[in-house]
Amino acid sequence: MHNGAMSTPEHALSFDLDRYRVKPDSAVDLATWATDENEGLTKSIGRKVTMGLNDRLEAAQELLWAEDKQKVLVVLQATDTGGKDGTIRHVFDGVNPQGVRVASFKKPTSDELAHDYLWRVHKHTPSTGEMVIFNRSHYEDVLVVRVHDIVPEEHWRRRYRHIREFERLLADEGTTIIKIYLHISKDEQKERLQSRLDEPEKNWKFSGSDLAERKHWDAYQAAFTEMLAETSTDYAPWYVVPANRKWFRNLLISRLMVNALEGLDMAYPAAEDGLSDIVID
Repeated sequence: MHNGAMSTPEHALSFDLDRYRVKPDSAVDLATWATDENEGLTKSIGRKVTMGLNDRLEAAQELLWAEDKQKVLVVLQATDTGGKDGTIRHVFDGVNPQGVRVASFKKPTSDELAHDYLWRVHKHTPSTGEMVIFNRSHYEDVLVVRVHDIVPEEHWRRRYRHIREFERLLADEGTTIIKIYLHISKDEQKERLQSRLDEPEKNWKFSGSDLAERKHWDAYQAAFTEMLAETSTDYAPWYVVPANRKWFRNLLISRLMVNALEGLDMAYPAAEDGLSDIVID
């Protein structure tokens, strides 16, 4: 963790994002990736900079929608209480809901189970001009099914190749893919689960299944580790976002999103001829 010596708005907009990216074909050890980071920033400066980034993201998303040529897919994965919902609320606050969709993937229906496991996912990918956020995703099919031994290992293991090829198809067809793993510590998860019990307004979030899943913490960490190593590519990279501090999580993801969208070389469509001559009575 950095000290506070660089706690400036300028640093908040310039620290190296690449160190949070999982390099393709690299070994991954999640135990060595930080869960509690601040890049030397204070919470007040981080929040202030994030507000400015939210404005830039709103403008870039409006341009994405207006141009109607490109597509953006954001994939969010995390352990329980990792902060997927909070990320969507805070990072994408202010974007035009007409051009942004959130897709959540829960237990498959009987109809979905009758198809290949990517069938229900593909139909939710973005069309031109759209940004789609996957709150959980096709990666559940190499996570939950692995931890709970729902399908044989030979089945879920070959899915890494399927997923790489699926994402290559999307990228080749013009989709910018940003994959974010929200990395929290086991102690942080304990605190968040406890707050759901202690605070009446959060009781609705608590489920006994959360405790059952927590017992599989090590197995999930192993599954996430292999997921990151096997499926981070140049065309669909994974970013490991330290998510113990929610304000820093929001800042880092906001910067990732703004950098991605502002780098798309978008332009507003040409206006109709003769607009300067129109007089509205």
